[in-house]
Amino acid sequence: MPTQRETNPFKNTDTNKRYYTYDYYLRKTFGGKCIKIPLDIGCTCPNIDGTRGRGGCIYCSSRGSGDFAAAPTLSVAEQCAKGRESLQKKWQVDRIIPYFQAHTNTYAPAEFLREKFYEALALENVVAINIATRADCLGDDIVELLCEIAEQTVLTVELGLQSTNDATAAVINRCHTYEEFLAGYRKLRAASDKIRICVHIINGLPGEGREDMLKTARDVAALLPDEVKIHLLHIIKGTKLANLYERGEYTPLTLEEYANITAEQITLLPPDTVVGRLTGDGAADDLVAPLWSLRKTNVINTIDKLMYAENLWQGKNNC
Repeated sequence: MPTQRETNPFKNTDTNKRYYTYDYYLRKTFGGKCIKIPLDIGCTCPNIDGTRGRGGCIYCSSRGSGDFAAAPTLSVAEQCAKGRESLQKKWQVDRIIPYFQAHTNTYAPAEFLREKFYEALALENVVAINIATRADCLGDDIVELLCEIAEQTVLTVELGLQSTNDATAAVINRCHTYEEFLAGYRKLRAASDKIRICVHIINGLPGEGREDMLKTARDVAALLPDEVKIHLLHIIKGTKLANLYERGEYTPLTLEEYANITAEQITLLPPDTVVGRLTGDGAADDLVAPLWSLRKTNVINTIDKLMYAENLWQGKNNC
């Protein structure tokens, strides 16, 4: 009998995966796997410091999604060295991608950011740089700097959106609207055709149902992003979301619900958009729920099996 790989209808793959995996992108672009090293350069966010709000997003820890990064008191070079040492125990590869991940990494003076970005660029075996930020933190001087960096390496700017529903954005204390996101996205897209744009969305946000999550995927697909990361909303100790959960005011998705929604979202995405992530990571010691998310491989396998069983693939329902 023919194998799943031999009968796979999806074009951007050389395995049985029915979506454009980040691993496939890395192998096509850089010749193999790369070590992506999370960094924390001490930035904050406009919904933390009072510029647009306080407290940050209700699901973020105090590290602002940088829980796996080294301490911000270390230099970029020192953080990369520690990250390389740790990750090379798992993957014996030299290529590295410094990932400015914690909080909003364009929410600082341009000269400060230039110093940090160029410190990363100067490191040995750096093949690309990823910068996580918000679409409402892209001033003209920052965009000019990003264009400058993109002339020297493969630059991916990761824009947190989470949902295109403004009511949801208010609930999670995002402190920007979808229209503001679109303005930033379009500004960055127009500035340089060398900047890759990755959009982050989250499944399971408070108050959202299946159709809300599918609408977000459709809206994002229409933007033709270079990459999309799909996250599971997981509950971390000490967050406002954890308080809601403990009071019985929030119920996370089950694995079955998450797999079904995510598989359908993938069918809505353009086939040339890289799927950078299919679930969320939470430090095991800090995770409150859902505990099934700790078995990341099982989550991905569940989605893969569902897509094969239902004959789904990325772009099947993309309009």
